[in-house]
Amino acid sequence: MMREQSLRIGIACYPTVGGSAVLASTLGEELVRRGHEVHFFSYERPFRLPLDVPRLHFHRVDVNEYGLFKYPDYTLPLSVKMADVSRQYGLDVLHVHYAVPHATAAFLACSMLSPAQRPRIVTTLHGTDTTLLGRDPGYVAAIRHALAHSDAVTTVSEYLKQETLRLFDLDRPIEVIHNFFAPRPVRRTRDQVRRELEIDGELLLFHSSNLRSVKRIDLLLEAVARIRSRTPFKLLMLAGDSFAPFQDDIGRLNLTSRVIVRERVPQIEDYLQAADLGLFTSEIESFGLSMLEGMHFGCPSVVMQVGGIPEVVDDNVTGLLTPFGDLDAFVRAAESLIDDSARRTALGNAASSASKEKFSPAMIVPQYENLYYRLCHSG
Repeated sequence: MMREQSLRIGIACYPTVGGSAVLASTLGEELVRRGHEVHFFSYERPFRLPLDVPRLHFHRVDVNEYGLFKYPDYTLPLSVKMADVSRQYGLDVLHVHYAVPHATAAFLACSMLSPAQRPRIVTTLHGTDTTLLGRDPGYVAAIRHALAHSDAVTTVSEYLKQETLRLFDLDRPIEVIHNFFAPRPVRRTRDQVRRELEIDGELLLFHSSNLRSVKRIDLLLEAVARIRSRTPFKLLMLAGDSFAPFQDDIGRLNLTSRVIVRERVPQIEDYLQAADLGLFTSEIESFGLSMLEGMHFGCPSVVMQVGGIPEVVDDNVTGLLTPFGDLDAFVRAAESLIDDSARRTALGNAASSASKEKFSPAMIVPQYENLYYRLCHSG
């Protein structure tokens, strides 16, 4: 693609730990590196968004708790902030992550602007809008309206595209643009991290997620308790939220000496490059960013086959897929890689290559750029 003029892009996302926030924050950084100006909107600074980067701006949305309202409102203050910034900076695109409330707020913001001031709206669905709220009658009409009034809609997997079309009965194009991973430089060596974790000759397994119920941490811990291998191992839990709700399970399953927890780690690269194998037991995954993060560092995963995961993990090539809920199959797959270092290494090497060939910023970010330019040039 020939380099076109730089764009002014607004990005709205949730600031909390999770795949959508990681993708949105990293996309903003990558767009700035390509010469664009990026403005973020949220009620807190996204957890991976860097400070003091030229052309990268953060606009905090203040949520006031007026006694008039039983619950604080976020959509209206967000829409006003989007309109103000669009007017002040002349934004070309509002790229919103999740239909509600972000696409709804973007639509309201554009209605506050003159036609010449209105940016194009790109809505990226990450999963919950479809897989959870798409089944809730209280949200379906609002989400369908937000998607219908977006200039473009993207999903992070083909699976999510098909689910969105099916659940919302949409008659509009949806583009699939996969997630990508752009790692931060590691700050410590593998040996230094393993010493911190008191790993002495054991294999280091890892799991990273926001611990939401769909991640099925109960199944994960049950599976780890069942593993019988010749090779000693420990499990590192990179928890995006408090791990406290699962501490009773750790004791009940006699995993106290086997599980290491690190909570709300903003830069997980140090830990990923020290890990040997990932374990994931989600019942719903629209993509599987945590698996991709491990793949980059040559770390294959054993995963339950749901949603968009097969678009990321190639069974018996970059990891192992097992049927959802089949703990026996999951445990056998984990044991097979724990005890077979040569096979684990081969899968890890293939995983690392795939992450760079298919899911790198160089492969994915231009797809968003091309979409922005196409919309801006469409008249």
